[in-house]
Amino acid sequence: MKFKKGQKVSVLDDAINGVVAKVHNDTVTIITTEGFELEFKAHELILEQDETMIRKDIFNTDFQKVIVDKEMSKKPGPTFKMKSKETEKMVVDLHIHQLVENTKHMENFDMLNLQLDTAKRRLEFAISKRMPHIVFIHGVGEGVLKMELHTLLRRYDNITFYDADYKIFGLGATEVRIFQNVAPN
Repeated sequence: MKFKKGQKVSVLDDAINGVVAKVHNDTVTIITTEGFELEFKAHELILEQDETMIRKDIFNTDFQKVIVDKEMSKKPGPTFKMKSKETEKMVVDLHIHQLVENTKHMENFDMLNLQLDTAKRRLEFAISKRMPHIVFIHGVGEGVLKMELHTLLRRYDNITFYDADYKIFGLGATEVRIFQNVAPN
């Protein structure tokens, strides 16, 4: 389509309207309604017509199709689900293979200490970030990690802990509830 100086145009893929200022080959310079001078390729622009011209021009179906396509392509913005602070839970998997790539040179004592150090760091992080819940996945096994984890958790005054939801985490998990508004002793 050939554009001429002074014609009103719209940008196809943007909400920009303006008047043609100059045309050079396939490049059209427009002055936007905000007063900016912008360059576009001719195929990126359409001629603005008032509604009466569109209704009278039966053969202008391409223009109407472009307008309909433009309106249909407007996607709704993203939707966000807000979680309440009560439902937010940090989940920490304490299985040793989740913490290190290779345990070949580690003793059981070293592995247990690494798991407990990880639990302590994550718990203190959750407390500092005012998270209300944290779940530690420790597995079933012989119960050594679970017992040591519970010993660690008993050292904190502002928390309670209990077996996590079996439906979600199975038997080998402990959930910790962190109370934020505890007055210091």
